[in-house]
Amino acid sequence: MLIDLLRHGEPEGGQRYRGCGIDDPLSETGWAQMRAAVQANAASWDHIITSPMRRCREFAEALSRERGIALSVEPGLREVGFGSWEGRSPEVIKAESLDEYLAFYNDPVGARPAGAEPLDAFARRVRLALAAATERHARGHLLVVAHSGVIRAAITLAMDVSPAALYRLRMPYAALTRLRVDERGMSVEFVNR
Repeated sequence: MLIDLLRHGEPEGGQRYRGCGIDDPLSETGWAQMRAAVQANAASWDHIITSPMRRCREFAEALSRERGIALSVEPGLREVGFGSWEGRSPEVIKAESLDEYLAFYNDPVGARPAGAEPLDAFARRVRLALAAATERHARGHLLVVAHSGVIRAAITLAMDVSPAALYRLRMPYAALTRLRVDERGMSVEFVNR
């Protein structure tokens, strides 16, 4: 089984933390990024699974209609909640509290923004969503349209490393990552293509 994980393109509203509390649609640039990504990686997907959030779901629905590929919406693939950082840009957070910003990236498990989803709970949610998808679509080639946090969590799951490593991975807009599931378990084929 192959699982292609496609990060959404650039959303409207510029660079800011959009966890599961901000649901901006894709910008025109974001739509173009997504279209270019699926053209450059023209795979024959058997099924599309998407986060319920607009920046993922609207493109996945359009691709499903255009290519005649069945689509499922998976609530467990929504982005990690950023609590008090939702809707705020990294520049604003750094300007207001550089110590808090740096603490988060040095210890993303213990120094979460106020009200943020616990990282271990988020990683567990993504693991369960992926396990359900692989069970339902065994031996298929899936396209999962999701968020940088979800893709990072999937990579750390495949590599059997702590969720604390999530933010060490850069995840550009509309980048494609591929996981393989076989008799040896889950492995990473490539990241950010």
